[in-house]
Amino acid sequence: MSEKRRILGIDPGSRLTGFGVLDFAGDRPTYVASGTVRTPEGSFPDRLKRIFISVGEIVEKYRPDIVAIESVFMARNAGSALKLGHARSAALCATFAFDVEVFEYAPREIKQAIVGNGSASKEQVQHMIVSLLQLDGAPSSDAADALAAAICHGHQRTLISRLNKGATMAGLR
Repeated sequence: MSEKRRILGIDPGSRLTGFGVLDFAGDRPTYVASGTVRTPEGSFPDRLKRIFISVGEIVEKYRPDIVAIESVFMARNAGSALKLGHARSAALCATFAFDVEVFEYAPREIKQAIVGNGSASKEQVQHMIVSLLQLDGAPSSDAADALAAAICHGHQRTLISRLNKGATMAGLR
């Protein structure tokens, strides 16, 4: 029997930060919770503070073992990429007070793992999340992206574990 892991996926954004919590037993994800942190209008530091506090509250409430977060990608302009990086940092820093491992995945890698196409649309990711998790309705696109990050990590870890087990059984380790 496989060990159960709780994974928090995070899709960072300076205005909307998605989160998704899944329990994994082997390669089977079970939906726990998801949502979106909406930052207030106003100064950028106030928005970062809201992300930091909210993600800290989410980690405290759900107690994940692992955080899977989307890495920064080159946005339309440098200013957007920098803001995304700040939002991502605020979310990551909120996890540091807790005993969690953090893993990063590129957006294309997450889409490839969920949809089978690294250029998939947000709607395609949402559709697959509903299907894979057997949800009654579609989560917001940001929450779906966060759930996708959690699934991507869960499947990566299962694959690595199987490969390591196979290598050990074959006498390669």
